[in-house]
Amino acid sequence: MTFSREILGWYRRNKRSLPWRNTRDPYKIWLSEIMLQQTRVAQGLPYYQKFVERFPKVEDLANASEEEVLKLWQGLGYYSRARNLHAAAKTVAYGHQGRFPDTYDGLLKLPGVGDYTASAIASICFDRPEPVVDGNVYRVLSRFFGVTQPINATGGVKYFKTLAREVMDGDHIRDYNQGIMEFGAVQCTPKSPDCGVCPLRSGCVALQKNTIDSLPVKLAKTKVKTLYFNYLVPVSPEGKTWLRQRTGKGIWRNLWEFPLVETPKEALIDEVRGGLADFPQLGNAVNVYRYNENPIVHKLSHRHLHTVFWVVETHDGFEGGVSFDEADKYPVPVLIAEFLKTFKNSYF
Repeated sequence: MTFSREILGWYRRNKRSLPWRNTRDPYKIWLSEIMLQQTRVAQGLPYYQKFVERFPKVEDLANASEEEVLKLWQGLGYYSRARNLHAAAKTVAYGHQGRFPDTYDGLLKLPGVGDYTASAIASICFDRPEPVVDGNVYRVLSRFFGVTQPINATGGVKYFKTLAREVMDGDHIRDYNQGIMEFGAVQCTPKSPDCGVCPLRSGCVALQKNTIDSLPVKLAKTKVKTLYFNYLVPVSPEGKTWLRQRTGKGIWRNLWEFPLVETPKEALIDEVRGGLADFPQLGNAVNVYRYNENPIVHKLSHRHLHTVFWVVETHDGFEGGVSFDEADKYPVPVLIAEFLKTFKNSYF
């Protein structure tokens, strides 16, 4: 049995019909690859379709405002991907006359493009013999060859890249790379793969040694930190609210949010009232009350946010206020987008 031949045969029989499979356009391939990093196809597909409809060419994306890009991205998470996407579009449009580099090394110079994305675009669009290694490929290779090196350690990353290059089919690299990623997504799944129908079962070390569930090996994650967020939701007599734009280097940079009071544990109403002093532009509060009885737990990669929304009804209007319908147009974290949807239906 030849590993690559089996992958290619399985892919021809089982590949899913996806819009980026029918093109070699590097713009569309790049867009899909950036969106599907850390995102399931079912979740990413509607976003891909929205972006292609709104920005048919890389120049269209380059000429958009960051705020519009973030708004369209809202809900996909990992917002640094969206900011890098926008920056890379500008580099291609303005620095490369709208043409993507056609080599691995050239692609690697674009903002937000790492080893995996450069390899994927180079091979799928330009038939460059570059192996791809993503989460699906790690899983397939580690199980089939019985590799116990951690996939998130420097030595493991280098080992798997070398192994991937050794077993790839360079003559059919476009289909082979898509095939091994598809194989990991559909056949060699993280949990309960159907090994009985797997074309690689006769040579799979993990199946022979009953180590399917323990591979691939991954070092322990960074400790998750719990944060307590208290969002103050101003409501003026005329029904307007107030948002501010986040700054700094956090994952929500440049997104908009309500005034925020962070506390070391779940806050009492007096602490929230005290936090109002940091936002004098809101004027005098006549009524402050907790909107959600139980904190909303929003899980990010290294942060768990325990969030309570506090309605702050004010005596007067405030400068820079927006209607709640206008607030929908701002790019906000999905946590706030979901609150806005619920709040508008229940408050007004």
